[in-house]
Amino acid sequence: MPATAKSGGEDARLTALGYRPELSRVLSLFDNFSVAFSYLSPMVGIYSLYTLGLGTGGPRYIWTIPVVVALMMLVALVFGELASEYPLSGALYQYGKYTVGPRYGWFIGWIYGFALLATVASVDSGAVSYVTSLANVWLGTRWDPANHATIFAIAGSIIVLSAILNWTGARIMGRVARFGVYVESIGTFGVFIALAACGFHQHLAYVFSSQHVEHLKSNPLGLDFSGHWWTGAALVAILANVYIFYGFESAGDISEETIEAQRQVPRAMRDALLYGGIASFVLVLGLLLATPATGIGSVVTGGVTGVLDGLPAWLADFFLVMVVVAFFSCGTAVQGAGARVAFALARDRALPLSQKLAAVSARHRTPGNAILVGTIVPFLFLLLVLINPSAPVRILWFDYPAHVNALYALVSFATSGIYLAFFLTVFGALVARRRGWKPSGTFALGKWGVPVTAAGALYLLLMLANIAWPTSLTSGRAVFNYGWVTLLVMALIVALGAAYEAIARPDRRAAHGVTEKTMPSD
Repeated sequence: MPATAKSGGEDARLTALGYRPELSRVLSLFDNFSVAFSYLSPMVGIYSLYTLGLGTGGPRYIWTIPVVVALMMLVALVFGELASEYPLSGALYQYGKYTVGPRYGWFIGWIYGFALLATVASVDSGAVSYVTSLANVWLGTRWDPANHATIFAIAGSIIVLSAILNWTGARIMGRVARFGVYVESIGTFGVFIALAACGFHQHLAYVFSSQHVEHLKSNPLGLDFSGHWWTGAALVAILANVYIFYGFESAGDISEETIEAQRQVPRAMRDALLYGGIASFVLVLGLLLATPATGIGSVVTGGVTGVLDGLPAWLADFFLVMVVVAFFSCGTAVQGAGARVAFALARDRALPLSQKLAAVSARHRTPGNAILVGTIVPFLFLLLVLINPSAPVRILWFDYPAHVNALYALVSFATSGIYLAFFLTVFGALVARRRGWKPSGTFALGKWGVPVTAAGALYLLLMLANIAWPTSLTSGRAVFNYGWVTLLVMALIVALGAAYEAIARPDRRAAHGVTEKTMPSD
């Protein structure tokens, strides 16, 4: 079937849902997969949080990877079913709108949009240590990767460059993402092969040990889990992988720019998650087996670069370049997805200045003003990293911590928002099924729909509690959630959305493309 005929069928579905085709439908299955995989990005997640996983869970934290991938695959199946039924930009927002109602969908879109743009800030700030490492070696600079002003400047520059590429068109975004897939493959499987060729320092039994990190005296981060691995250390270590295995849903965010979206998007989601899981496991396995005889303490202190130092200098530098490229590709993909959520909301006149934000560039056929929002909001999240007191500050009933790790804080904000939006979306699908909704898209779960959806919702709820549940600053869990900080940032975003929604009632405008046949009553 010619591409024009395929696009015509997709555009007909778009029209049936109440929208007119505006964006350029040019992305293939591999392009769509590439955007989703570049967002998920095993290299970004592992090179950002390997020390967190290793420092809190020890070598055996690697076994949390298949656990998270398997449970998140349930969510990917639910999202694939929704994407096949509603192949629209904005993905989660649209899914919530059509399964439960406009108000419900609007809240999902609001939370998800902020979480995406917090992810942009976290990804680009994670690149800073690798950019500074290369610059200090090649250019003789003396940049401090822990300096918050340095983080702000370098991460901000990456955000702006990503925005320029996103603005130039979906085809360019797809090419950047494709290149990101190749880089990710080299930077995961290639690193494993290189480390193996140079000789591993540990035996396979090492990856089944905890190295006693559950005990305060043996923990390289100085964390106290009171000797409990399964109910203490593991619950924090798993968060290093929880941050990696989302992003596959961005395949749905660009549905209106994907050829045969109803068939291709569900497949791209599953493939991105599965390939990401395999690549992540291989990379972490290589890093663990290459741990020097000095133990995990030296790795937690020196980071991944400390492990790569065992390679020839030229090869270590090559892999560091691959890491920086992967961070850039990931940040660009996430920013593009976030901009399309803003576009979807604005197109439904559900945001302030909606008419301007919904404007599509006549030259590039991209939502230029929405991409501008996808540039500004990450900068606002980056401003939070500049709030870094030298001693804890008492605020109402809790302490704001001293010496906040900017990367961990941004990651915590991003994952909490993502998991809340995911839970609301999957729970909405469960509600719709209870009301009698029967998916009719190209991809459907059939008799497995209810159990898969219910299991996915339960996993998301439990992990959301694990991410955001407040603890004292002396707790080992505070290394990630900073006591009350993560929960309060998420609550503030929800409260701002609730205030705007109560005053402006954007949900009343968001229903303009909905018919009684496609959506239950609110």
